[in-house]
Amino acid sequence: MIIIKNGTLLDPASNRSGMYDILIDEDRIARIGACGSLDDMAAECVSMKLMENPAAGEELTEIDASGCIVAPGLVDCHVHFRDPGFTYKEDIETGARAAAKGGFTTVVMMGNTEPHMDNVATIKDVLERGSKTRIRVLTCGNVTKGMDGKELVDMDALMEAGAVLFTDDGKPVTDSEIMEKACIEAAKRNMIISLHEENPELITNNGINAGEVSEKLGITGSPREAEISMVKRDIEIAEKTGAEIVVQHISTSEAVDLIRDARARGVKVHAEATPHHFTLTQDAVLKYGSLAKMNPPLRLESDRQAIIAGLQDGTIEMIATDHAPHSREEKQKELTQAPSGITGLETSLSLGIRELVNTGFLTMGDLIDRMSAGPARVYGLDAGRIAEGGYADLVIFNPGEEWSFVQSVSKSSNTPFLGQRLPGKIYNTICRGKVVCFQG
Repeated sequence: MIIIKNGTLLDPASNRSGMYDILIDEDRIARIGACGSLDDMAAECVSMKLMENPAAGEELTEIDASGCIVAPGLVDCHVHFRDPGFTYKEDIETGARAAAKGGFTTVVMMGNTEPHMDNVATIKDVLERGSKTRIRVLTCGNVTKGMDGKELVDMDALMEAGAVLFTDDGKPVTDSEIMEKACIEAAKRNMIISLHEENPELITNNGINAGEVSEKLGITGSPREAEISMVKRDIEIAEKTGAEIVVQHISTSEAVDLIRDARARGVKVHAEATPHHFTLTQDAVLKYGSLAKMNPPLRLESDRQAIIAGLQDGTIEMIATDHAPHSREEKQKELTQAPSGITGLETSLSLGIRELVNTGFLTMGDLIDRMSAGPARVYGLDAGRIAEGGYADLVIFNPGEEWSFVQSVSKSSNTPFLGQRLPGKIYNTICRGKVVCFQG
């Protein structure tokens, strides 16, 4: 058993906040009570368990959370663990370890692997191996076979195997007819399609915004219209079919406006923002090179501010890392040849505190909502809340204490934030009642 004492509980799902103690019994939250009120109950529970099974050696672990926030374990529905197929970049075990260090207790893997997540065998394999990690590792199913945008997968079979959403992330579904068919089929099954919105026909060099910085570098870049045009198209398809969609890693102010207007009309469209898109602009490419190259690219300060405004008013309901590890050798290639993407699981909470909370854009409750209850709510996951009888998935952190990000537990460290001092030191990540990460 575990008792967490003297912490500030913050649970956006129930709108509960304040000083509470939490008693954890096995994988569940047994009781939430005023500070100091659960000591007798905890001792009694331990005694009863020892009486029932003296050989079990039941003990009570006490965690003093003084000065810390106790929040729901974070939920990230957009991570790349590169497994199977590209495990020199990351694998399920190392990805889960990075997630736990960053306060995440539930993640959903993307399917641009080899083989893809377009078949039952691969989905069952990754879920089986994910179940052996310290956190909850879930997976998507692809929208099209081989992510080639031509033929729909067997959605029923992938759902039965355990897929929790559909996406071809890494590639857009460019064929409008295929997209409409996918939306019709997903809507029948009350499943969400999560979309990478970049029209490749408009892009010469992806990963860098088409604009002043790309011109300085002599690169054509990726124009904002590549995202805007596909978001507009897919909102129209969702509205026509009644499907529920998510716009991934939104990067342009126009796309934010399109989603805001569509939601006001009742269209079932959601959006996620990444920490790098609400933290950095295209200028970061001049400083960090390929470490600031990602799809969609970093854009203008006005886009960054529009994303923050979308997080403020709930147009953007989720923060997702798009954790995308690459090897050092790959990222050291010249800019146009280096792959796009940065890692993000270990720094996401800290960047949210620094860029959104400490600046006054979001309350801490809003940030935690976008990183836990929000994604759980959108995708219908049993996560992102602190409730008696619910799973004991928690993160304990001190928002005012800084830490140094000097070494990653991921296999890769392709991030411009390595070496920085960041706010929000995480002390404990608890998943299903077990301490899966402790940082003293």
